[in-house]
Amino acid sequence: MTDTDRDRIRLASVVFAVLLAQVLLYPGVPDLVAAVGATTALDASMWFLAAEFAAFVAFAGVWGAASDRLGRRTPLVAAGALGGAVGYFALAALPGALSLSFGEVLALRAVQGATTIGAFSLSMTMLMDLDGGHGKNMGAAGIAIGLGTAVGAPLGGQLYGVGALVPLYAAGCLLVVAGLVALSIPDRAPASGGRAVGADGTAPADGEAGGDDGHVRRALATLTERPVLGLPYVFGFVDRFTAGFFALVGTVYFQEAFPLDAAGTGIMLGLFFAPFALLQYPFGVLSDRVGRTGPIVAGSALYGFAVVGVGLAPTVPTAAVGMVVVGVIGALMSPATMALVSDLSPADGRGTAMAGFNAFGSVGFLAGILVGGTVADEFGFLAAFLTAGALEIAVAAVSIPTFLRIDPEGASAFGG
Repeated sequence: MTDTDRDRIRLASVVFAVLLAQVLLYPGVPDLVAAVGATTALDASMWFLAAEFAAFVAFAGVWGAASDRLGRRTPLVAAGALGGAVGYFALAALPGALSLSFGEVLALRAVQGATTIGAFSLSMTMLMDLDGGHGKNMGAAGIAIGLGTAVGAPLGGQLYGVGALVPLYAAGCLLVVAGLVALSIPDRAPASGGRAVGADGTAPADGEAGGDDGHVRRALATLTERPVLGLPYVFGFVDRFTAGFFALVGTVYFQEAFPLDAAGTGIMLGLFFAPFALLQYPFGVLSDRVGRTGPIVAGSALYGFAVVGVGLAPTVPTAAVGMVVVGVIGALMSPATMALVSDLSPADGRGTAMAGFNAFGSVGFLAGILVGGTVADEFGFLAAFLTAGALEIAVAAVSIPTFLRIDPEGASAFGG
């Protein structure tokens, strides 16, 4: 095994730990928000999930631009993971100890999200920095994401059976481990046009450090310089929209429509995440061989219909089959979409490019929570499933013609 292979495994393990920690909370989120002071189920769950992803959106670009500016990623990944661990522990301990209001709990949740996104986005960026093929590297990220979510859903359901706050403590412990693993991984970040911190620890020149406005300008400049990055960003948005939708609406729906307890809901979510995890790596390698167009176009054409099919399923077994189908299609699309970001981004702007992708994805996840929760609350679960599926289909229909017009000579991703 080469050093690159070992680093790929360690980086994937960091991604896995972050996603596992995150998804542990989903199966019993109505119980969790009740334990930290909420008085409603669907609304409070919606805002609890939304607070984290709003922070993801706000801070993904800050972490990415900072890593490109410094020319270092490892210490930032570790800092994000350890900061996220502190956030999870605070959410478990402080509401009861200090009698926090639910609004104050949401503020803690946002802080936890602001730090966690650094570990997640930059560990994926470090995978982009590796040799070996972008499809393979993003396939490793994808299988880590999928396995984290696949294990997290059923495991979280079991942990809720022990206590409503237990998943928070487990999530904090996972991020401590992720931070320690991250510290063992060497940096391969490319120099950032002379602004990077050198191997001797030399700081950037005076006036170059910049602030949040500089980070935002850098992110927008990257997209302006390479507008084609908007394409994977849009697909990332709509795919994460459905993930956010299932995290909230799917969880509450399975518990109310069939009904299932937190453990049963975790298993149902796991039926999506298991094939989503196991097929990411082979589908990522496939996209290196056949190009990105086929997996993304074919997957997008079918994904929205599969989501609607879950909402129309009349029984637990048929809904379970629908969840497996959604997982398979998602696995086809995900690594190819992430690899496309790698293909299209400049070498010294990968942190910003991947941060932009994650920011768009986080907006999509947030929209899935807010739109799905609002529609389900006002019009019912079937209307919510139809909305989610229709959005996926509509975005694919609008985006695919542009996708197919991209010059193959301008992006090697579209060849064989």
